Amino acid sequence: MKKRIIILLAVFILAGMSLNVAAKDVKIGFLVKQPEEAWFQDEWKFAEAAANDYDFELVKIGATDGEKVLSAIDNLASQGAQGFIICTPDVKLGPAIAAKANMNKLKFMSVDDRFVGSNGKVMEEVHHMGISAYNIGKLVGKTLVEQMDNRNWDYNDVGYLVMTYDQLPTISERTQGATDVLLENAFPEANIFDSPMKTLDTEGSFNAANFALTKHSNINKWIVAGGNDSSVIGAIRALEGQGFGANDVIGIGINGSNFVINEFEKDEPTGFYASVKLSARQHGYETAELMYKWINEDKEPPKVTWTSGTIMTRDNYQELN
Repeated sequence: MKKRIIILLAVFILAGMSLNVAAKDVKIGFLVKQPEEAWFQDEWKFAEAAANDYDFELVKIGATDGEKVLSAIDNLASQGAQGFIICTPDVKLGPAIAAKANMNKLKFMSVDDRFVGSNGKVMEEVHHMGISAYNIGKLVGKTLVEQMDNRNWDYNDVGYLVMTYDQLPTISERTQGATDVLLENAFPEANIFDSPMKTLDTEGSFNAANFALTKHSNINKWIVAGGNDSSVIGAIRALEGQGFGANDVIGIGINGSNFVINEFEKDEPTGFYASVKLSARQHGYETAELMYKWINEDKEPPKVTWTSGTIMTRDNYQELN
């Protein structure tokens, strides 16, 4: 009897060891389109936390164009990875990414930006975690309306800078959501000025906003919306260069990035009023967790998971970080 118990214990120990080895053998890639951006660095940070909790290896890859994306997928396969999460630099790469992943027998899911097929429609068969971009934009628009009303601004005296970047559907949906709410609240359409950015960063926004401001120098109050924090902060810098301060500007970004913290920690308020704080933890930790369980436990993730946001201002940013 004692011998049988010892054998059973040995079997259990060996089984536990093999499970542990299996967990450590799991390797997951996390590809992002702009590795220098704070949002993606946060996603990586939280994905690493999941890797530590579940004892798998995370491979972080900056894939800024289609060639780098496809090369990275091949590289992951050669390293023995079983799956990857990706925020693609171009949603139209979806079919190529799917084909490359399937060829290499890798599980995959998208995060932030959803794949678009050759027919121009969303690839609903691809597992995805994203933000309801249009609803996030509506929250920006709602907050802009509230703040204009709180300041008793006459909408007819206000210019609306929409920092657009139509190359990315997610960004377009965000700015469209904000614009639709303003129009629903009787904001004059003639006062809406689309400002197309060549690059989705502070410099691109600064240049686009300066061009619009030069054309509309008669306006003395401004509201600003864009697809992320950088696109609004660049416009705020351009407005400051034209002499507009916090009393004459309401800018609302999206992401709740470190750029925003820097704005809020300045001694004097700027025209950057708020940001919609998104959950990088969900997009980093939970996607990595879902992928691990899909690989290790054959537990398929939900086809689509939508996350939301919270308005973050100088008054509450410390609580939300």
